[in-house]
Amino acid sequence: MKKERSRQKSNKRHSLVTGLRAITFLMVLVMACSFFFAVLYLVRQERIKNIKGEAERTLTTLEDGVLAEIGRYKELSRLIMMDKGVVKYLSAERGELDGGFKRSTRYSILNILNVTTMVDSVFVFRNDGHYINSSHDKYLIDEDRRKEEEWLREILERRGASVISINGNGAIRRNNGVPFMSIGRVINDITSQEKIGILFMNISTVCLDRKLEVLGGKNMIVMSEDGIVLSGDESLKRFLPPAGCPETITHTMVQDGVSKVMISYCHVPDTPLIIACATKIGSGFVMFETVRVIMVLILIFLMLIVIASVFIKKNVTNPVKELTRAMERNKEAGRLEPIEASIVDNEIGMLKDTYNAMVERINDLFTRNIENEKVIRRAELRVLQEQIKPHFLYNSLETISYLALDAGADNVHDALETLGSFYRNFLSKGDRTITLAREVRIVRDYLALQKLRYGDVIEDVYDIPEEIGNTIVPKLILQPVVENSIYHGIRLKGEKGLIRISARYEVDRLHLIIYDTGVGMTQEQIDRCLSPEKPVEHEGPESSFGLWGTIERVRIWCGKEDVVKIRSEVGEYTEVEFIISERQEEDGKEDPGNDH
Repeated sequence: MKKERSRQKSNKRHSLVTGLRAITFLMVLVMACSFFFAVLYLVRQERIKNIKGEAERTLTTLEDGVLAEIGRYKELSRLIMMDKGVVKYLSAERGELDGGFKRSTRYSILNILNVTTMVDSVFVFRNDGHYINSSHDKYLIDEDRRKEEEWLREILERRGASVISINGNGAIRRNNGVPFMSIGRVINDITSQEKIGILFMNISTVCLDRKLEVLGGKNMIVMSEDGIVLSGDESLKRFLPPAGCPETITHTMVQDGVSKVMISYCHVPDTPLIIACATKIGSGFVMFETVRVIMVLILIFLMLIVIASVFIKKNVTNPVKELTRAMERNKEAGRLEPIEASIVDNEIGMLKDTYNAMVERINDLFTRNIENEKVIRRAELRVLQEQIKPHFLYNSLETISYLALDAGADNVHDALETLGSFYRNFLSKGDRTITLAREVRIVRDYLALQKLRYGDVIEDVYDIPEEIGNTIVPKLILQPVVENSIYHGIRLKGEKGLIRISARYEVDRLHLIIYDTGVGMTQEQIDRCLSPEKPVEHEGPESSFGLWGTIERVRIWCGKEDVVKIRSEVGEYTEVEFIISERQEEDGKEDPGNDH
């Protein structure tokens, strides 16, 4: 059941291999789409760029042609305004203007116009309002417009320079409605430079039609600023701005039915003319060489993506998948064992080796912890057995019975209370740690009981500062050493001995020192006690198992080997010093072992 739940949980967990494959596929898809749309964008931008260039060349050519044509007619108008017949007509008295005079002036004008066929007519207006027309076509004169100041304002301000307008600046119209361009000028008297008349040379739009034919003629228009179409495709008029057309060529995109069209237009300088052309976006020139290079780059990129995908699959996804399967098999089997999988020697292989090393380390730690626990349990059990074995209890009770006979009930009561206090602190409710004060209380009670048996043979002295009494230490680290001092030191010496227990702090380390004036220890005995190897447990009176077990428990509790120093001189003394590196205190806790 547990394996089934583990398998279900594993199935729910996100797979790194699946995710990596999905991301790789997504990357390829995104990059392919990105390149595809980038190509479309670049092709479109290249096409637009070429269309703009082509439109600008067309409009520039048209503009130059229109300006050149107008310039030629300006020179022609200048000849007419200087013609003697025209000047004579403008300077003549009104009574002299008979039919023959007018025909003579008209012939003089036509003689100049023989060099061109594009001039529709020439109108010469006198100051008194009379005028002549060089053409026999019928024209309509807007007398109301002639009376407006705006009609001749710009012409008068130019003081003889030419002004381009449409339909005689709005005062002259053909009876068939066909528009025309007009070149207007002021005619001044040569001597006085006073205004004697106005000249309007009307140019046919056929010249514009011919210019458009040279450039293709389709999708082009020439119109005036006020919207009068002079030549070209009249349907383009709706795409042009109603006013304010700039002189620089401007491009704008418009929707013409189902296709997009680019409209390019500009204002012809010093004229009221606007020229424009339209080009469909799909019909422009494309630089296929650029597109070919881009497609080659796309193919190279896709090949690199495929190579990278194969490499990732071989060196990342497959090894990860194999490693995951091997770990899952161990998990389902409930084992903590090194995995055996064929994985390439790269970072994934290093991960496998690291995992195996970690498993071995964990197993080693488990084994060491179990062994340490066994050592602690054996040492505690040995000390407990030593203290509660029948002969010790019997000796204590026998001594108490002698006291009952010799000294009365008071000493019996004190002895029994000391024995109870000893065992109460000794057992300590099964705890492995104890305060230093309670540990010292155990030693005091133990020595008090031993004094009942040996009398004044043992003298005990304590140097324990009160402020470190609440420091936490492993239980029963003093009593086994004191017992060793009595049985293997003082008692064998056969004279009164001293046991001194002292404690101090140095650089956050607790130093516990047990000193006795017994027979001392040889270096061999010291080395046996300090050895990590377990000694033989029964070696007669010189057995060191109790001291060795205590040292091992302190080593395990502190987590290091260097926790004890033994100094001794044979026949003089033995001094055991424990160095506990961690300082832990239970401030404010009542020590139950201090109650009697």
